Amino acid sequence: MSGQPSLDVTLVVPVYNERENLPLLLEEIARALQPGRGGGGPSYEIVAVDDASTDGSLDVLKRLTRDYPELRIVALAQHAGQTAALAAGFRAARGRAIVTLDADLQNDPADVPALLAELEQSGATAVVGYRVNRHDSAWKRLQSHIANGVRNRLNRETIRDTGCSLKAFRADAVRALPLFNGMHRFLPTLIKMDGGTVVEVPVRHRPRRFGRTKYGMWNRVFRSFADALAVRWMQRRALRYRVREELP
Repeated sequence: MSGQPSLDVTLVVPVYNERENLPLLLEEIARALQPGRGGGGPSYEIVAVDDASTDGSLDVLKRLTRDYPELRIVALAQHAGQTAALAAGFRAARGRAIVTLDADLQNDPADVPALLAELEQSGATAVVGYRVNRHDSAWKRLQSHIANGVRNRLNRETIRDTGCSLKAFRADAVRALPLFNGMHRFLPTLIKMDGGTVVEVPVRHRPRRFGRTKYGMWNRVFRSFADALAVRWMQRRALRYRVREELP
């Protein structure tokens, strides 16, 4: 982490082969977070974590810094996966709140202010989106439905859409979480295990315009099952105690 938090919010965006989407994404974020007529928009930065893209995404990001001074780049030395990219972004973030979203434009940056407002008003530790009117194929929606059910059943959870990347967190809370491969799908559960509270809000979902999805049946369902078992083990082994009194 680079110094103490000095901004209202950091948007952490994992990037893996999303070259065509990046200029549009930055434009939409700037439009969503610009001050309103009365001013007072949040101070923010964007931490784009390039996960060793092979399509020139990193070069595109470097060019975009000329037009978007709030953009910072973290480039991983080798492809490490989404959880590692998020962990690197959390570490670099300077905002008091952290918002995560995908680079593929299926998350709508226009939903970010509502998540931040709910985080402030509710006092929750995290606000997580659940996608309404999903613009995916029936097969992809079925895979997600199965994977979501597996995670919730094994972890005794009720999160409506664990696969939605659009989430807002209090920065100190999300940095304290233990992260391992695949744990990005379980951030709300990990927050609850650490004593935090989670609120769910509806968010928009859009069809993918450029590039290809990075997920299939293997990492949506089968990997989800293995990762959910790991989280269940953590839930069972978590320390639970309350200090009654502490003397000098």
